[in-house]
Amino acid sequence: MAPAVRDSRSIDHFFSAPSGRTDSWRDLHAVARSWASGGKARGDVEAALKDLGAAEEFHAFPGHELIGGLWERLQNDDANGFLALAKRISLAIITGNYKHDSKEWQAVDLSLADPVDVLPSSLGETPTHRPYFEMLAVTPAPAGRWPHLAAEFRRLRRAEDAFVYETVLVGSLEDAVCAAVVNPDIAAVAIYEGFALKSRHDAPVLRSVLAAQQPLLATADEADLALRLAAGLHAIRPELDIYLLSDRRVEKLAGDPRAAMIRRVMYQIEEPLELHLSVLEGIKARFETPFFDNLKLYAQRPIGTFHALPIARGKSVFRSPWIRDMGQFYGLNLFLAESSATTGGLDSLLEPTGNIKKAQENAARAFGADHVFFVTNGTSTSNKMVLQALIAPGDIVILDRNCHKSHHYGLVLNGAQPFYVEAFPMVEYSMYGAVPLHTIKKALLDLKAEGRLDRVKMVDLTNCTFDGHIYNTRRVMEECLAIKPDLIFLWDEAWFGFARWSPFLRPRTGMGAAADIEAWAGGPDAVAQYEKQQKELGANPSHEKLLDTRLLPDPRAIRLRVYQTNSTHKSMSAIRQGSMVLVRDVDFHKVEAQFHEAVFTHASTSPNQQLIASLDVARRQMELEGYGLVMNAIEVALDIRREVATHPIISKYFKVVGADGMVPKEFRSSGFVDFLDPETRWDDQLRSMREDEFCLDPTRMTLVCGTAGFDGTSFKGLLASQYNIQVNKTSRNSVLLQSNINNTRSDVALLISVLLKICNEIETRLRQGGDSERKLFEARVQNLMKDVPDLPNFSHFHDAFRTDAGKTTPEGDIRTAFFSAYSEEKCEYLPINSPDCDRRIDKGPALISANFVIPYPPGFPILVPGQVVTHETITFMRKLDVKEIHGYEKAKGLKLIKPDALAAKKK
Repeated sequence: MAPAVRDSRSIDHFFSAPSGRTDSWRDLHAVARSWASGGKARGDVEAALKDLGAAEEFHAFPGHELIGGLWERLQNDDANGFLALAKRISLAIITGNYKHDSKEWQAVDLSLADPVDVLPSSLGETPTHRPYFEMLAVTPAPAGRWPHLAAEFRRLRRAEDAFVYETVLVGSLEDAVCAAVVNPDIAAVAIYEGFALKSRHDAPVLRSVLAAQQPLLATADEADLALRLAAGLHAIRPELDIYLLSDRRVEKLAGDPRAAMIRRVMYQIEEPLELHLSVLEGIKARFETPFFDNLKLYAQRPIGTFHALPIARGKSVFRSPWIRDMGQFYGLNLFLAESSATTGGLDSLLEPTGNIKKAQENAARAFGADHVFFVTNGTSTSNKMVLQALIAPGDIVILDRNCHKSHHYGLVLNGAQPFYVEAFPMVEYSMYGAVPLHTIKKALLDLKAEGRLDRVKMVDLTNCTFDGHIYNTRRVMEECLAIKPDLIFLWDEAWFGFARWSPFLRPRTGMGAAADIEAWAGGPDAVAQYEKQQKELGANPSHEKLLDTRLLPDPRAIRLRVYQTNSTHKSMSAIRQGSMVLVRDVDFHKVEAQFHEAVFTHASTSPNQQLIASLDVARRQMELEGYGLVMNAIEVALDIRREVATHPIISKYFKVVGADGMVPKEFRSSGFVDFLDPETRWDDQLRSMREDEFCLDPTRMTLVCGTAGFDGTSFKGLLASQYNIQVNKTSRNSVLLQSNINNTRSDVALLISVLLKICNEIETRLRQGGDSERKLFEARVQNLMKDVPDLPNFSHFHDAFRTDAGKTTPEGDIRTAFFSAYSEEKCEYLPINSPDCDRRIDKGPALISANFVIPYPPGFPILVPGQVVTHETITFMRKLDVKEIHGYEKAKGLKLIKPDALAAKKK
C-alpha cells in the first residue's frame, strides 16, 4: 500500500517510507501501463502521480527534470512516453541503479536496451562504483532556481573524488527535518542562512517530528533558526555532517557553544568548491577503517613468516592435497591477512597505539562514547572485563537475577556480592521481563538503612532483554544517582547495539541516556529543579515517599559513570564474537590502569585479525547507512506483526504478542498499547519511548506457537529442519523472531508462506482426524498455554555465605559457595523427585545449591551457588520439559553442599 493512502503519522508509514516509496512508483507504473493499453483513464494516472506527493522533493532522484518530464507527457496525452519514463524511473528506484548510472538522470533517453543491474555489486562482473550519498541543502533561494543549484554542485565533481553525491534542495526548516527523516541516503547537510521556518507543503508527519524534537521552534527568530535546525537534525540523526553557511557573522557563529554539532561554519559567498571538498572529506572520515585498510595493505605484501601461525600466507593450505578445499572455500585473502605478529602496521589489540587505536576512536565517535574497546571473545568477555576493572571483593552489585550468565560468573571471579533483584514475571510464556525501578530503588534504600550503601558500587542490568524489554535508562540512572551519586552503571546491550541509529531507540541506550543526563546536569535549570524537589521532600523523607517520587539527582554531586557492552555481531555486520565496550565515565582516568589489567586478563594474546577488521567495518557501515538499515529492520518486524495478525488462517494458530502483552499496564504510563493498534501513531510511540518505564523493541517478536500445539523447542527444530528458517531463543510455548539489518521483504514472504503451510497441515490433520484428534490437539494447547509452572524467584543465600547474616538484605558470597563445589567430599547429589528432597526442604537440613542451574529455555539461573533450594524451585524443575539444563545431571540429581561442610564453614 502506498504511503499516500495511510495516515501520515502511523508507525507503519513512518518506518515503511523507503519501501512505501518504491510501492508508490510501482503503482504509478502499473496505472501508466493500463492507460497505455486503453484501460485506466488519464485522470487515474494524474491522481497516481499526485499521490507521490511532496515527499519526492526530499529525494535527489528522480529530481525536477524527470518529474517535469512525466507531467509534460501527461499533459500531452503521450501515454506510451509516460509509460516508458515511469517504468525507467520505477526500476531505477527499486534497484538503486541511479546511484551508479548517470544515464538514469537524463529525461531524453528512454532506452531500456541495457540490462538493469539488480545484483549486489560484489556478484558477477559488474563495474566498480564509487559510493553514492545525498546532501541536503537548506536554502532561501526560490524553488525555481533549485535545478540550477543542483547542477552547480554536479559540475564540481572530479574524477579523483572518492564518492559521488547528488543534492536534495529544500527551502524551510520543516522540509529539512522531513527530508532527514524520510531519506536515509542523506549523509551531509548544508544549511544556508535565510531559509523559511514553515513548509510550503501540508505535512502532518513533519509537524509531529518538530513538536517532539524542538518544542520552541515555533518561536525561533531568524537569527537563531540555523542553529535550531542544526540541533534538531543532530537530535534525529547525530551521524550527519552539518555545514553552516552564512554571509555574515561567521566568526560569531563558529564560536557559539550551540554550534558544537556543526562540522564547519563557512562564509556563504566563498567558492562553492570549498563546501564540496569539505563534504567529501567528512564522508571520508566516516568511511575510513584504519585497521581494515592496513590489513588489506598487509595482505598485499610479500612476507616471509617465521612465527607460530602456519596458515599465515596460506602455503600450508593451498599446497596440501588434503585441506586445499578449505582454502578454496574461504579464499586466499583470509590467509594472506593472517599473522601472529603485531608488527608491520597491524597494531596490538592489548596495547593499541596505531590503527586499532584509531579504529576504536572512530567507534567512540560513532557510538557517542568517550572510549571504545574492541573485544574478540564476545560480550561474555566484555562483561567480565568491566566487572573485574571496576568491582573489588566484598563490593555489592545490584544485579538482575535473569541476566546473562557472564555477569554471575564475573562476580564469582572478582569476589563481589550480588544483590539479586527480580524482573516482573511473564508466567504465561515462562519468561521474565525487566526489573522495575521500584525494586531497584528499594534495594538501594534498604542497604542505606542498614548502613551499607557505601559498599554498593554498581547497578548491572540487561538492556534490552532477550525478549525485547527496554529500560527507561535515563530515569533509572537519575533516580539511582539521587540515592547514591557515584554509582556505576553497566548496561548489557548485547542485542541492542543497532539502537544508536534510531531516533526512537537511541535515548534508551546507555550512551544516549548518559548524554541526555550530562546535558541536563550542565543546563541552567538543573540545580533549581533539584532544590525545589528537596524542599518538597522535606528533611527526612520516608522510604515510601522516596519510592513513590520521581527522584532527581543533585547535578553538582553526581559522578556520571556509564558502561555499555554491545555484541556488535548480533545486530551489525561483524563476525561472530565481535564485541565492544563503550565507556562514558567521568572518573575513567582513575580506573584506566585497572581496566587495562582486566583487558590483559581476559583478552586473547592471539586475537583474530579478521574479527577486529569486521568491527572496524561494522562501525563504518552504521555511520554511513545505519539509519536506513535500522529503519528497514523495524519495517520488516512491523510487516511480520501485521501479516500474522491479519491473516485469516495464520492468526487462528499463531500470534505475535503485542506490547500490551509484553509490558504490564502499570509500566506504560503513556497508555501505549501496541504497534498495530489502529489508533497508534508514531508520535505515540515516541512519547512511550520517552515516558514509559519499559518499552518493547519493535524488532523482537515473541511468536506464540503453543496455540498451534508446538512447544518452543520443537517448533524451532521444525522450522530449521524442514523449512531452513533459523531462530534462536525459545520459551515453553513461543519462539523469538528477530529482524535485523540483514532481512528483506522476501524473508517476510518466506516466513508467512511457511506459517501458512504449517497451519494448513494442522487444519487438514484436525479435519481428517475427527473428535479424537481435536481433543488431543486441545489438550496439548491446554498443557502448553494454561498448565504452565510458576516462575521461581531467587530465595536467599544460606547464612554460611552471608557476611552480615543478621541483616535483612539478601546479598551473599557467591564466590566462596562456587568454589566449595570444587571439593567433591563436601558435595552430595539429590534427585529432584526423591522423597528426601521434599522432606529436607520442609524439615532440614537445608538444600544448598553447589553450582548454577540454568534451564534452556528460558535461560536464566533458577539456582546459583550458595542459594537455598525451595519448593517453588523444585516444582518448576519438575514441570520443565526442556532437554538442556546446565548444571544439572538428571542421573545424579541436584549438586548440593553437604550440611556438615556448611557446619565446618560456620566454625
